[in-house]
Amino acid sequence: MCGIIGYLGYREAYPILISGLKKLEYRGYDSSGIAVFFENGYNLYKTKGRVYELEKKISSYRIQIKGTMGIGHTRWATHGIPDNINAHPHVSNSNELIMIHNGIIENYYAIKIILLKNGFTFKSKTDTEVLVNLIEYLKKENKLSLKEAVRISLNEIVGAYSIAIVEKSHPETIVIAKLGSPLSLGINDKEFFVSSDPISFIDYTKNVLYLKDGEMAILKKGKDLDLRNIIDNHRLNPIIKQLQINLKEIEKGKYKYFMLKEIYEQPKTILDTLRGRLLIPEKIICIDGIESNKDIFMNAKCITIVACGTSWHASLIGEYLLEELTRIRVEVEYASEFRYRNPIVGKKDIVIVISQSGETADTLAALKLAKKKGAFVFGICNVVGSSIARNVDAGAYTHAGPEISVASTKAFTAQITVLVLLALIIGKYRSTINDNRYEFLCKELGSIPEKVDYVLKTDDTIKKISQVYHNVNNFLYLGRGINFPVALEGALKLKEISYIHAEGYPAAEMKHGPIALVDENMPVFVIATKKGNYNKIIGNIQEIKARKGKVIAIINEGDIQVNMLADHVIKIPNISEIFSPLITVIPLQLFAYQIACIRGKNVDKPRNLAKSVTVE
Repeated sequence: MCGIIGYLGYREAYPILISGLKKLEYRGYDSSGIAVFFENGYNLYKTKGRVYELEKKISSYRIQIKGTMGIGHTRWATHGIPDNINAHPHVSNSNELIMIHNGIIENYYAIKIILLKNGFTFKSKTDTEVLVNLIEYLKKENKLSLKEAVRISLNEIVGAYSIAIVEKSHPETIVIAKLGSPLSLGINDKEFFVSSDPISFIDYTKNVLYLKDGEMAILKKGKDLDLRNIIDNHRLNPIIKQLQINLKEIEKGKYKYFMLKEIYEQPKTILDTLRGRLLIPEKIICIDGIESNKDIFMNAKCITIVACGTSWHASLIGEYLLEELTRIRVEVEYASEFRYRNPIVGKKDIVIVISQSGETADTLAALKLAKKKGAFVFGICNVVGSSIARNVDAGAYTHAGPEISVASTKAFTAQITVLVLLALIIGKYRSTINDNRYEFLCKELGSIPEKVDYVLKTDDTIKKISQVYHNVNNFLYLGRGINFPVALEGALKLKEISYIHAEGYPAAEMKHGPIALVDENMPVFVIATKKGNYNKIIGNIQEIKARKGKVIAIINEGDIQVNMLADHVIKIPNISEIFSPLITVIPLQLFAYQIACIRGKNVDKPRNLAKSVTVE
């Protein structure tokens, strides 16, 4: 979940490292640091806090940092509290090796005991300092080159990692390696860029190599890339790809925060996800990964969807969609639980894995387990070339574009859009949707971007409601049917960026516990669409009002009954119930955003969270 940056070339390294760390800060921002190398030496700076604190600290020294090679890191703490000592880069006992690391070394403690017995000492609480000293120990004991010491050390560890390591006496070389955590390499004439995410070097090159698990690379100034297999040292042929990212996609533009920008991009990202797949005049939905595996989906008895966090909420919506339109039984699993409970998955089963980044550690592990058991694995992710994209049997990209804010918004609606398309195309194959309904739903799906744009115009109403409730410490979110997962997502957004305790519940379950919390100080968000068990929702609202609870209701235009009962209403266009989550979630995203702004929180970088969860 940390961010790695590195540069080796002819330019001054420091500006590249700092700029890169700022672009990677969504991956972790507990502490940060850089090391810039020159002949037989290096400058090392690190500090607790965000990258601007590091930049401020360095500028206070009033020195110029010279050097055309360096590495940098922004941290999300796993081992050891966020402080100056635990910040990366970490240095070996001899001060010869300097390393940055993303991931977790699971057997670090056993290795640490061995190193302590051999005279090593440790300043930090990190597993990274253990690894860099293991490399030093094996290098000295066996008189190995750095690359060979790294390779042998990595064969001894258990866990996940992306690393970049430099030897002080050979500052013209960086050794990098990957297992589980993402690592990309930008390549230009006479220079290399190393990063957890290629957006950090897009200003300089669009030529990118995505390291695969079990690969390492030796980067030398003035030399060609040397790519190796970690296990057997076999030399590999690098596959260079072209980045398709537009620079405007990773800039805030007129918006104060990326999150607001990404909320407002949803009409476009939903349209982009539909583009080329939904052909309304021809009455065709086309997804290559489904069409080329038509028989598998037509004959499926069960589909298991595996995901984490916001993607898990999208998966729950997918369960409703797929069961309704395809009549295939669907189970939704937390990826973190799926791999540890010995799931029953067979050769004729379908497992769908969903991840924004395509690098989520738990989801990737679940994918590998499903494939090991013989299941057909279909992936839904947002990042081309990601680990999930490379390892599934088939899949579909969401085309949401880079999502920088830690709290996911446009990726969520893009995932739902793909799941809608899957449900419609499979339902058509299996004849579980008649032609009239299929054509109607295809046409209505095409209208979603325009309707999302309409809902975005309710932001002023939402801002006024936020002013009323910004000091509240607890919220309840209620929904029924396909909008129950939307209630979960709304509560999650509020928790993530406002630090307000919030719970999402199926509305019918309120009387089985949560209603005990309802009083005049408990605001309750109710998703009250006309076609979603409307009369039952009315009853739930009455129960809340009878206990003096405050009701904020999302209603369809023209709704009179809830409009009269609720304390506040947010109106959305009429839409088929199975598509309603694409609309009902928008006000909840805006509400969380407005509350966080009023409370003075850093919306894009909420405390303790990171965007790409690459550790378990």
